[in-house]
Amino acid sequence: MVSVFGLLLLVAVATGNIYLHNPRGSNNRLNEKTAARSNANRLFNSQNNDRGGYNVGDTAEKTHGDSEQTQYRMKYFQSGPKYKVLDEGQGRSHMTLEWTNQHGCGSGNKRQNCNIVFQYMCEETVESDKGTPSDENMLRNGDTVRTAKYVPRTRPGETEAEMSTRRTQSVRTDSAQHESWQSYDNCVTRRRNEGLFTADQTLAVDKMSGYSGATHTRQSPDGERWGYECPEERDYFPYWHPAPWRDIAVLAETDAVCGHYQKSSFNVRPYHECMEFWDVSRTRRKPYSSWNNKRDCETHGGTWEQLYSYLEKSPVYASQTACESASRDGVHYIWAVPYDTSDGSRQCLVRLDEPTCRSAPWSRSNHLGNGRFGAANNLTWVLPYFPSGKSQACVLRVRYNVTSEDYDPSRTDHRYNNEKSPVTDDPYVDVDAGGSTLKLAVDTAHFGRVFQDRTHVFILRPRPPSVGEKARIYNLNVRGKRGNIVQAFPAVEYDFFPRRLSLRPDDLVHVQWTGSNSHHNGGPRGDGQTGADGEGKAGTDRNNLVQISDLNKNFPMPFENTTMWSNVEVVWIYHGKTELTSRDLALNMASSGYFVCLKKSDCSESAEDSLPLNTKLDNTSPSYEGALLRFKKGRYHFMCTRNNNYTNRSQKGTIIVH
Repeated sequence: MVSVFGLLLLVAVATGNIYLHNPRGSNNRLNEKTAARSNANRLFNSQNNDRGGYNVGDTAEKTHGDSEQTQYRMKYFQSGPKYKVLDEGQGRSHMTLEWTNQHGCGSGNKRQNCNIVFQYMCEETVESDKGTPSDENMLRNGDTVRTAKYVPRTRPGETEAEMSTRRTQSVRTDSAQHESWQSYDNCVTRRRNEGLFTADQTLAVDKMSGYSGATHTRQSPDGERWGYECPEERDYFPYWHPAPWRDIAVLAETDAVCGHYQKSSFNVRPYHECMEFWDVSRTRRKPYSSWNNKRDCETHGGTWEQLYSYLEKSPVYASQTACESASRDGVHYIWAVPYDTSDGSRQCLVRLDEPTCRSAPWSRSNHLGNGRFGAANNLTWVLPYFPSGKSQACVLRVRYNVTSEDYDPSRTDHRYNNEKSPVTDDPYVDVDAGGSTLKLAVDTAHFGRVFQDRTHVFILRPRPPSVGEKARIYNLNVRGKRGNIVQAFPAVEYDFFPRRLSLRPDDLVHVQWTGSNSHHNGGPRGDGQTGADGEGKAGTDRNNLVQISDLNKNFPMPFENTTMWSNVEVVWIYHGKTELTSRDLALNMASSGYFVCLKKSDCSESAEDSLPLNTKLDNTSPSYEGALLRFKKGRYHFMCTRNNNYTNRSQKGTIIVH
């Protein structure tokens, strides 16, 4: 059996939730107008409440309807090619991640142990291509809230043609997809790790195969399906088989366990998988195998292969010598078998770095809100550099785990299952009061529990030539959704994020935001209040950016008095016209991109040529691709004019250039 030491440290106790706020977490939402999400099984098992999450972004003033082509994907610039070897963080692109978790965390929190894991997956994309019927592995948000279809096999010894037919019948390009169909099919087939602690839970057995696959865990004993997610991989970290997720950071129980997590990460440590083939010449790999260990795999004619994760593949280097000699400037190439190999051959792979690790930040128990220092907890992710120079479609994932100490989590394994389990469902306890007993609310399927949130698909794009390799980029976004604090909860109200940026004169700021036209928060209401208070058209998110003289002020400065727009250089802007006047830039951001410039002699989308701008931005897009700006020394305060009544108030921020 696979060793389980240290693996149970990432399971949670009681009821908890985690929600991403920047980038926006979906909590399995797509574009619902309801307070409760429509399908908790759409993509992944969040274990969160049905409320919460942010709708996918829209590109126009009307909702995208049933077409993914009109959804907006946030776009972030990658780090520069030498960001790992340059001094003072030069060349880095920074994305600040923000989240709230319900049941507390942090090494100083004595009520529970926990950790939080951030991961991402990417695949090469053309930014304008958001999924085609022939590309079944494309990361996509989907057009509908339906769960991706899965057609199971009907007999153990199916042929390659039969498997191909099942795949064709399953994959629907209008459904969302993160993990691939092949990876889920493998998860269904692969036997579960029988060395794990399952308490007194009875895990279902598949009638056709006669065993429980990796889709059955203590948390999911019946093998329920959430998109193409593999439940065993979801519930345990580090996982002992290859998986498509790349590790960003582990916010651990204590600093002392960081070495274990970093060395065990699939980023840097290869993991084995049983490879079987359709043909005698062993060139066409079966995408699944039931065997989860070396002995059984080789006994049944398989190859117990060591597989590697990677940032991306580099087919330009076709030999081991060429591949390994190409390593330079912090980019490390390896000649290895990738985890998603189709034939078992070695390829040139860009090696990943080990994840960041430190103790988790403190947060209050039973509270979805701020951490110790008066703001929601956050983490800065230094975005990767992809040597191919290609844009990448990506999703971000966060997992939240709290460990029960009612038994030793590092040593309690399969030997303590069933009648030997130290915990049982709803036990009675004797309180030594004349035979009186009390009943504890314990569900061993949930006593150890993993919670999760994921973003919608976003883009990591190469830097434009105007940016240069050394520039540091900081992303300035808007988090939050339509509604007052009760209506939006457990999401949050609008605010700029980060609210305060402290920069050097050569740093760049990428101003960008997204929003939805369908945040109506209507019935059914789930476990909270319906309604979406706010300014402008019902259910719509809108944002803009204007300068104010002080954070206590609520009136924009007259353009003639502003300093923000005269002290800035436009390095890149979404419409390509970098030779803007300061008035044009101010107008563009105040109108959320509705106007490119003031005079029709200067551009095709001028204030003189366009229809009048709605005073509450109703006829603008909820999403703004934005600009890369370099500010001169100074202090600049700004606000959104629309989201500033007593229901949604104080959407403001500050940029300080030293």
